[in-house]
Amino acid sequence: MTRIIAGTLGGRRLTVPAGRDTRPTSDRVREALFGTLQALVDLDGARFADLYAGSGAVGFEALSRGASHVLLVEAEPKAVRLVRDNAKALGAGDSVRLVNDRVERFLTTAPATGYDVVFADPPYALPDGRVDEMLSALVAGGWLAEEAVVVVERSSRGTPLGWVDGLVPAFTDTSGRRYGETTLWYGRRS
Repeated sequence: MTRIIAGTLGGRRLTVPAGRDTRPTSDRVREALFGTLQALVDLDGARFADLYAGSGAVGFEALSRGASHVLLVEAEPKAVRLVRDNAKALGAGDSVRLVNDRVERFLTTAPATGYDVVFADPPYALPDGRVDEMLSALVAGGWLAEEAVVVVERSSRGTPLGWVDGLVPAFTDTSGRRYGETTLWYGRRS
């Protein structure tokens, strides 16, 4: 597969949900995300989870950059249909697992194997306490492989992300990486 460039993968344009319920990660932020991940983890053969997946663009990009398995979790039925269509159009096959469920509920079941990278893009309106609960569930539920990287996308207007027990900032500079309205926070399993 080739990389996603300007909202395409393998020359195909990804379909994104219409309306305000889903806020796709912009091409600029996605490019910055994967540039930073490249310095933190080897994506070749990695297990990658995309929580609050929306169109699945971040997960599909991880697949195009060498991830061997991508988990996409999305609760919105319209978005799930679009992700399914995108996966089929891209020929993603068995490398992608799509789950139609609320992230909070899904994380209550333990995976067989932890993930090397977890990207979480919860709605900006989701309270910080609920984001902390999601991060705690990742740690407590065995979702994170040893030395896993966790990236959380939040509004730049919000409060700084605080890492829960079991996660530490990935950089000595603990501030997030800001891209206009979006800030990406990078953490590691401790």
